Amino acid sequence: MRFDFHDPRVDPAPARWAEFFRAARLHPVWDYDVMGLEAWGARNPQLLVVAVEGGEIVAALSVMLCRPRVSPRFGPAPGRRPLGPVWAEVYQPWLSGFPGIVFAPDFRDRTALVREFERRLVRHLGPGLLGVVYRSIGADLAAGVDGRGRVVKRVDPTTVLENRFESEEDWLATLPSARRSALRRRRRRIAENPDLVVRSGPGRDDVDSAVVAGLIHAHRARYGKLRMDTRTVPSAGFLHRFLRRPDVHTLTYATADGRLLAVNTLLDHPDSPTMQHWAAVPLAERGPAGLYFDSYVHAVRLLTERGAKELSAGRGMVELKEQLGFRTRTLYTAAVPRPVLGR
Repeated sequence: MRFDFHDPRVDPAPARWAEFFRAARLHPVWDYDVMGLEAWGARNPQLLVVAVEGGEIVAALSVMLCRPRVSPRFGPAPGRRPLGPVWAEVYQPWLSGFPGIVFAPDFRDRTALVREFERRLVRHLGPGLLGVVYRSIGADLAAGVDGRGRVVKRVDPTTVLENRFESEEDWLATLPSARRSALRRRRRRIAENPDLVVRSGPGRDDVDSAVVAGLIHAHRARYGKLRMDTRTVPSAGFLHRFLRRPDVHTLTYATADGRLLAVNTLLDHPDSPTMQHWAAVPLAERGPAGLYFDSYVHAVRLLTERGAKELSAGRGMVELKEQLGFRTRTLYTAAVPRPVLGR
């Protein structure tokens, strides 16, 4: 087995990446061009590391190279070994609740692969590497990366809705009476509001990406940065191309004169469509209430039309999502300091 390191900003995609992408049933954010777009604007750009055995990719890792906050706003130029201390996060930005490491469907020796990856990463990055953090991993992988000198911690769970429905009405019928009535009432009021324009669909080219980026920035600033969040908020340039993808659905709420009030992106997927970015202007400034809840109606509609296994809604606001029929899935974070990497 060998490990190949690719900087998606400048390096060509790994050989047979398209085949692995389909076989492993990856979400759109694993698209190599998308990873390159995200990395160019990131303070902590990601590498794509692939494990190759017998000419076939058997695993892939999205590896963010993270630096102290005193470092410059943007990442170092491609092709240079990072100067100063860095730690690596095996993490896929903007895919909440999923790990940054994926395997070929029939690959089994995952613990050995992870240990070998750590050894190769030490050689690739040199003495400045402080350690590796694995985020949003499941119980099986958490057990595989555990060991002496390693810290594995249970973190906030992700939320998923199992698809047992023929339509959104089937889903609504399973909810408590008060919640079901509220969702239907909001849906009716939104439909009857002459000053509210609701549009949803894949590959949207009618959305101003600069306005969407500004709304996401303002929304996250208003609610505060997540603790230990090493991601960079998406840029307008990234969103300009991302929202035009046929596997990215964008739901927008706007006034009749075109002012954007709220936006939700959803990643299409044959098994697990995933609700991604949500952002809205403050309620006092937008008028219509209940847009966030209405976005779930749209997401469940796509889920049932797609016939997928589940809808993923990410982490946070668990109690609210449980009221909508979602259940939790346990996640872990593992931290591996430099002295025990590969051991």
